[in-house]
Amino acid sequence: MSKPHIHVAVGVIIRDNGEILLGQRPKGKPWEDWWEFPGGKIEAGETVHQALCRELKEELDITVEQATPWVNFVHEYPKNIVHLAFWKVTRWQGTPSSQENQQLVWTLPDNAEQLGQLLPASLPPLKWLGIPDRYAISAIGSAANAPAWLEKLDSLLDRGIRLFQLREPNWDEGPKAESLKALMLEIHQRCHQKGARLIINSIHPKAWWRLADGVQLRAQDALLLEERPLPEDKLVGVSAHNLADLLYANIIQADFTVLGHVLPTASHPKQPPLGWETFAQLGNEAGLPVFAIGGMNETLLPVAQQNGAHGIAGISGW
Repeated sequence: MSKPHIHVAVGVIIRDNGEILLGQRPKGKPWEDWWEFPGGKIEAGETVHQALCRELKEELDITVEQATPWVNFVHEYPKNIVHLAFWKVTRWQGTPSSQENQQLVWTLPDNAEQLGQLLPASLPPLKWLGIPDRYAISAIGSAANAPAWLEKLDSLLDRGIRLFQLREPNWDEGPKAESLKALMLEIHQRCHQKGARLIINSIHPKAWWRLADGVQLRAQDALLLEERPLPEDKLVGVSAHNLADLLYANIIQADFTVLGHVLPTASHPKQPPLGWETFAQLGNEAGLPVFAIGGMNETLLPVAQQNGAHGIAGISGW
């Protein structure tokens, strides 16, 4: 006997200080006393946004003013299969108050596990919330350029960028050079001093991946893997250009994907860009947070998020 499928709109309600709102499921309901994000079933004829606004009004007595799509994914429970559409809610009218006799708590994502049992479908989003929304990618080229780039790195760290990728396919001594490894270790140290993370592109030696905070897999490298290449305390990203790449990122249990190029870029003059509409359609099927890449700058972050992006990625000249 097949399990019923339930489609749900879920609100990730976020304060300016990064705290999110979680609710404890009421007595008498399945999974009672477990903690979850607020939301509920999408009724026939409703859009996800309409369902989200209705559910948050009914459950919390707030009126949603600003919400953007974030991640869709599917979770299988013992008795049903739930299709979850998570939206970030960043502005609302009213003070959230329980309308269904459930306890409500504001908490930072990293502290959520201290509340008690968390609904299984809430666990991936709690981890994803810890991934920064701006992702800077290196373009250094040689050891001679390193001092100037390290100054740029410090500037980006001071501006609050907390996720970096070392990607140097054109390093003058080759992508496996000891000079590049030494620079990687220096960048990693500077990142950690400011609470940032450094990820290594898979064009560089596999032995380097564990020395940093994770790996960004090129699509062709991801396809060679049968499972997640690093433990859970490291980040795994996959560079994607189509739906197959995005779906394979789920197979190897990646943490996020980078999809593009979205807008025209000088680096791909003969390849047509995806455009925002196609990006949004593909991202809707990704099942993971998706960064937009290609023609990005920081002013485009709101546009990217309105189209379902977790954030933006680009060469670190922002």
